[in-house]
This record gives sequence, structure tokens and C-alpha cells, in this order.
Amino acid sequence: MGRQDLSEWIVGVDLSGPGSAQYTSVAVFREQGGGLQLTELLAGANDQAILDQVPAGAIVGLDAPLSYSATGGSRESDQALRRLAVGLNLPAGTVMAPSAPRMAYLTLRGVAVSRMLCMERPDARVVEVHPTVAMALRAAPVAALRAMKKDPAARQLLLAWLEAKGLAGAQDLGDASDHSVAACAAALAAWQWSQGKAAWSYPAQPPLHPFDFAC
Repeated sequence: MGRQDLSEWIVGVDLSGPGSAQYTSVAVFREQGGGLQLTELLAGANDQAILDQVPAGAIVGLDAPLSYSATGGSRESDQALRRLAVGLNLPAGTVMAPSAPRMAYLTLRGVAVSRMLCMERPDARVVEVHPTVAMALRAAPVAALRAMKKDPAARQLLLAWLEAKGLAGAQDLGDASDHSVAACAAALAAWQWSQGKAAWSYPAQPPLHPFDFAC
């Protein structure tokens, strides 16, 4: 059976800005035996490639701001999650304001991709996620999270941790980038959210903030 059958598909997307799609990773999982089975990991995905990886009815976790504060700066959700991240011994910069100089283009793409998915996959469920905090909230090694971008050993440790959390196949991604690790963690956060088991969540406030934010 193909992607359009009735089984649950979970897609995690670690998004980058519109000028750096080579840093975007998409992890596609299928629910199986009470866990998730990795079916595909795509590194370097443009917007069309992301859409092509999302089956009808999928749960999609997007790691990017999907809205912004009308007054600039952080949204209430960002402020709440930042306090939580600091309490978990993560740097305050782990959660950045959508309009910050390093985030503005990512926010632009996050808004565009989320609306594209709503138009082209209207039966999909989209949620904003933060993979790093999602892992920290589930007791992933904070030292590995802090070192993930630069240390391959830290990434391997986190992939093994994700496998132990029910993401079968994650540990087989031997040369995964930090973006691919984050895409898998985005899928974990989206999966748990879809089951009502989010470790942290901030409800949607439409029309300005139309998606839940969950870890």
C-alpha cells in the first residue's frame, strides 16, 4: 500500500531560511507497533520537496516560527518556552524571537510553508515544534543537545536516544547532520502532540497564530 492509505504518517521538518534550503531536512515516519518507523530522510529540501514528502492526512511538525508578534520581538509562546529552556540548562538563545535578525527569513519561510501545506494538504495537521526543547523536556542529555551542531558523537548519542523513544531507524542515520537529528526530533514532538502527550504546548490563537506550538 502506498502513502495514501489510512495508516498514520508523521513528518518532521527542520526548516532553514528561503536562501539556504540545503540545510532543511525532512524525516518521514510511519506509525508501527506503538512506535514510529523511519521511511525516508531527505536532506536539502526546497518547498516543493517538502510538499512532496507530506502524505494526505499526515501530522507535520515544523521547526520554525509559523507566526510572529504584531508588535515585534517574541510572542507570548516564545517567552514561555524560553523560560522553560533556561530552566533546563539550555542557553536563552535556544528560543529566538521570530523577528530577530537571524530568524526573520526563517519565519518568512515557516509562514509560507505552513500555509502551502494548508492549501495543498488540507487534511494534514500542522504544528509548530521546537526539537531541542522537546528532547530536553524528555530528559535527553543536555550536554549532547548543546554540542549537537558541532559534534558528530553528540548527534549519534541523540539518534540512539530518539530510537529508544520509539523512532525506529533513527540510529541508522550514521552521518546525519544536526538538521536531520532535529527533523527526527520534530517528528517525535509532533507525534506526541497528536496523541495528546505533548510535554509542553501553547494553543493556537487564530487568526494571527493559527497553529499550536508544542514540544
